[in-house]
Amino acid sequence: MAKKSYIVKSSQPATCWQHALPTGNGEIGALVYGNIRDDLVVLNHEDLWHRHPRPELPDISAHLPELRALLKEGKYKEAEGFLNGKLREAGYPERVVDPYQPAMDILLQVETKEAFTNYERCVDLTTGEVIVRWQDGKNSCERRLFVSRADNIVVMSIKGSERWNLTANMALVPHGARRQRVDGVDKFVPPDVPITFETSVESGQTPWPGKMILRGRYDNGDEFGAVARVVPHAGHVDKEGNMLQARRVDEVIVLLGMYVNEDPEAAIARITQQLVRTPTVYEYLLSRHVPLHRKLFLRARLDLAAPAADRAASNEELLARGYNGNVPTALIERLADWGRYLLICSSAPGGLPANLQGIWNGDYTPPWQSDFHNDENIQMNYWQALPGNLAETTLPYFDYYDRWLDDYRANARAIYGCRGILAPIAQSTHGLIHGGPWVNWTAGAGWLAQLYYDYYLYTGDRRFLAKRAVPFMREVVRFYEDFLIEDEQGRYMFSPSLSPENVPDAKDAGLVALNATMDVAVAKEVLKNLSDACELLGIEPEGVERWRAMVAKMPPYWKNSSSALKEWLWPNLYDRYEHRHMSHLYPVFPGYEITAESDPNMFQGCKAAVDKRRTVGLASQTGWSLAHMANVYARLGEGDRALECLELMTRSTVGPNLFTFHNDWRSQGLTLYWGPDRQPPFQIDANLGLTAAVLEMLLFSAPGWLKLLPALPAKWRKGRADNLRARGGIGVSLQWDMDQCTLRAELTSAQAQEITVKFPQPPATLTCDREDVTIAEAEQGAAYRRIALPARQKVVLTATWEEAK
Repeated sequence: MAKKSYIVKSSQPATCWQHALPTGNGEIGALVYGNIRDDLVVLNHEDLWHRHPRPELPDISAHLPELRALLKEGKYKEAEGFLNGKLREAGYPERVVDPYQPAMDILLQVETKEAFTNYERCVDLTTGEVIVRWQDGKNSCERRLFVSRADNIVVMSIKGSERWNLTANMALVPHGARRQRVDGVDKFVPPDVPITFETSVESGQTPWPGKMILRGRYDNGDEFGAVARVVPHAGHVDKEGNMLQARRVDEVIVLLGMYVNEDPEAAIARITQQLVRTPTVYEYLLSRHVPLHRKLFLRARLDLAAPAADRAASNEELLARGYNGNVPTALIERLADWGRYLLICSSAPGGLPANLQGIWNGDYTPPWQSDFHNDENIQMNYWQALPGNLAETTLPYFDYYDRWLDDYRANARAIYGCRGILAPIAQSTHGLIHGGPWVNWTAGAGWLAQLYYDYYLYTGDRRFLAKRAVPFMREVVRFYEDFLIEDEQGRYMFSPSLSPENVPDAKDAGLVALNATMDVAVAKEVLKNLSDACELLGIEPEGVERWRAMVAKMPPYWKNSSSALKEWLWPNLYDRYEHRHMSHLYPVFPGYEITAESDPNMFQGCKAAVDKRRTVGLASQTGWSLAHMANVYARLGEGDRALECLELMTRSTVGPNLFTFHNDWRSQGLTLYWGPDRQPPFQIDANLGLTAAVLEMLLFSAPGWLKLLPALPAKWRKGRADNLRARGGIGVSLQWDMDQCTLRAELTSAQAQEITVKFPQPPATLTCDREDVTIAEAEQGAAYRRIALPARQKVVLTATWEEAK
């Protein structure tokens, strides 16, 4: 296989922040446009939100019986706005989510002498460096930038190959400021936002050849800002109006530290002291940062055997080749690596989880506030983390949702009169309920709980299970104990119920209905997981008995007239296939309640349901929904269909920097289309969901189960995936050659356990490198084996099979 490249490169600069090249350390993000003469670097801080007064949540729980009566009478449209109407009558606002904010820009002006040649901008995924290169006559110029994990600062170098031949102006300005030339001096006019800005530049004071400060103060008193130290190597730095000018230098170094929600005087003093102590040698600072970044990125590796020439191509070349349908494997491989990189850069322990745009944003009023959306998007952000061996990136997720437990308890009491927790559909700076019809959605906390239990299954961390997963799941289950009611047959009834974000095909239909399949699946999952966890820990035996009895009372799944899994388990609520969400497929993915082995009949029902979304509803899809669909097809063992979904993404919702957009900005019939006057926003969930889909195609796991290459597309004839993780605490590395009909699998289990392994084909031969490992036939069929894995010992399996006739 050709040598793997981890350079993502583009042949043109960005014309908007959504096309800029990103980097970050989890707390600070940077977007580099990459223009030669007038460049822009947009800076973000994960905790910069425009906070508004916290709303007072009224108690409307006494009205729940009225809502349930409307639903039982089939008055779904009236029911949709009922609870929100009661909230509005009590003065509660419909939208309560604060928006994520851009922080500031570094503005650069580089003097040019000749027409440029050999332009390139790129990101090294193994280092987190963004690099812009070009040739100016004989002078080879480059700008390099990274956000240090070691020092928590932005580090930038501007350099030329010819001595004393580089001149650059720079300023630290409000994001979106307009530059005006007044009396020969550049002035920067802030945008019309509720922020008061102060900027200053100084030069000529040791050890500060150049210093730039920006302070911002919101109308609510929240403050943020940055301090930058500018140091030339050779040459000198002077104040030039409102900018600094590094004149006739070999190289100029910029070190920048940021603060958010601190006293500005103390923060500026702290950052100033830090920058004075920081060496101004770019390569040295990079050497401190790279090992911390690289150990994360290279911990697991993917190689789909793409041709070397394709791996060397620019994003634009690969996207252009794929646009008409011939999507290069190198593009999918690059996007899978890109999604891993983006998660590492936007989610680090001690901070916030990745939001709708990761950590990057260039709008003061971003779409959906660039918030944390709890009905698909935040979950998709983290689907890759555990199988991709990035468990530490999930820690901000748990910290964030644990922080708002009191708000979730308040929601449950005030809206439904229940114990336990009720998570809103979307949130940012608090956890209080979101208005609108979404107040009727009750599955949010249960879906969030899935990652808590999965963290234990992948890592085997019993302390986490006892101290964090079980308490969170217990709160979810308390809500269900109070919320669920019984129908005439003694089955539980979910009333109200909402299937994000679809409306059934029914008379008087609205978003709010009864017995959404997703609600049932989520409740069953969290009840089972909590029961299993408590049994393992030897706690709450009475609770386990009660919760298992609740699972037995859940309504069964139904098929519709098309033999597809129904989205609502209630009479006269028919499926509407033209929709981007596929919430009702939760039992097959992201859950694993339904598998080919556990329920083959309903497994086929799930396949029929997603097929309808792909065919009937293709023009209703989005970038993230195609990523979700790819994960579903992977779970169904349909590798070519999964790859088709990813290829459709590349043709419709991927930009030149490989950021994914909500939907196609062209009306090509591959996704929904908003019209020529509304540009679809960048959303990171599809980027991260694509990486998850590739992992799902290569490895499925459940407690006691592994499926190796369960959904391998025909295109991926050779490849390898190293150091993946599986439920059960198993490390997995795979190498395959479908032309030679061989698979090599390395399994390392944290504990001794017996598992069922499914191979991609019934093995003709199966060898193991250890004599103490027992392998036996399995009852599920010729492709399955029962294997007893020892604790903490690598087991190497080599399988061959007969070539298909």
